[in-house]
Amino acid sequence: MTTSIPTVVLIHGAFADATSWSGVITELQSEGIPVIAPPNPLRGLAADAAYVASVAAQIDGPVVLVGHSYGGALITVAGTTENVVGLVYVAAYVLEEGESLGELQGRFPDSPLVSNLKQWTYPVAAGDPAAEVTITAEAFPSVFAADVPADVTKVLAVAQRPLAAGAFTETASAAAWQTKPSWALVAGADQAINPEVERFGAERAGATVVEIAGASHAVAVSQPKEVAALILDAVRAVG
Repeated sequence: MTTSIPTVVLIHGAFADATSWSGVITELQSEGIPVIAPPNPLRGLAADAAYVASVAAQIDGPVVLVGHSYGGALITVAGTTENVVGLVYVAAYVLEEGESLGELQGRFPDSPLVSNLKQWTYPVAAGDPAAEVTITAEAFPSVFAADVPADVTKVLAVAQRPLAAGAFTETASAAAWQTKPSWALVAGADQAINPEVERFGAERAGATVVEIAGASHAVAVSQPKEVAALILDAVRAVG
């Protein structure tokens, strides 16, 4: 047990940015919880997890890492950082050590996301351009944020942060949930990650699981109070 209130570090996933946590941040701040929502580089599992770990390590006192979607894979690795005391997965991938996103997803039927990705390229320091993906603008509302108002999804669809395609095949170098307590929120109507993927990973990790039946992948946007409530449960349990 720790003696100070843990700082909550919110890690967004692909096709979004840190503003997707805005409602959750408001809820946590109203409860006096220190919180930070850094940008996720979205360039690859190892590099992104190292960045998240560096953010956590520079915070004085205990940290609860919260990951949405691909961010869940990152906190799984970065959570081995010494001052991280808990992990919260929000509609997220919960990887095992040595497992990739593609391997975990491959255990279950594809979600609609898979057939609605658009590929782009970006320059890298050496060699050929690398590939990155976004969700097609037309499919974005139904795939990512079906329970978010249409005028909001139109904005989110054109403000996406792309994910490096290589992130799907990189394997997790560690699984912090093996030694640290975890919580998970399953979005029951998720069309971006098959909810079975979320349930399987959470149960394998021994997480305390909450499921919201009608929630889309963008549950942190559509239901911030419920997401914040789970994070608060984690903070109180370890703080």
